[in-house]
Amino acid sequence: MFSPIILENDRVRLEPVAHCHISGLEQVINEGKLDKLFFTFVPSPNQLNHFVNDAEKLLSSNTGIAFTIFDKSQMRIIGSTRLFRADLAHKRAEIGFTFISPSSQGSGINIEMKRLMLTYAFEQLDLNRIEFLTDFLNHRSRRAILKLGAKEEGVIRNHMVMRDGRIRDSIVYSIIKNEWPGVKQHLAFNRA
Repeated sequence: MFSPIILENDRVRLEPVAHCHISGLEQVINEGKLDKLFFTFVPSPNQLNHFVNDAEKLLSSNTGIAFTIFDKSQMRIIGSTRLFRADLAHKRAEIGFTFISPSSQGSGINIEMKRLMLTYAFEQLDLNRIEFLTDFLNHRSRRAILKLGAKEEGVIRNHMVMRDGRIRDSIVYSIIKNEWPGVKQHLAFNRA
């Protein structure tokens, strides 16, 4: 069901993560020392080969697709995101593992790329549910997910062990298929 698709509009281009993107992704990570953030899992530059290999396995196992994010106005790579943990029998998947360069955060690019991914998920893959999970302490991510029109479902306590050994509580959000037309309209309105 998943194929190496390119999603794009006039502002952003999402293409499957590839080894040729490593240099650009490394610049993004180094720009904001994103791999040092305590509340997320951004690969360090020396882990990017593994990151790309993992992305290729995701696609070949039909459990998702990882994208490199290109800002078309800047003509450069600004991050990565995934549609993953797909359970096609139950018609659901998760959008996450997203990181964006600090200089592009707050620019509206997150809404643009998530709109492309949600359209693909609901209208092409015919999924019923998209989940978003984030660290309880990642307030910026929580605001960004709510801005999409997702609904908070609750906290999964002691959900993950972070790199530093901290036990993370995760917050689950979702958008379901019957909400998609309204969410799509909301995202189009916020784009204008």
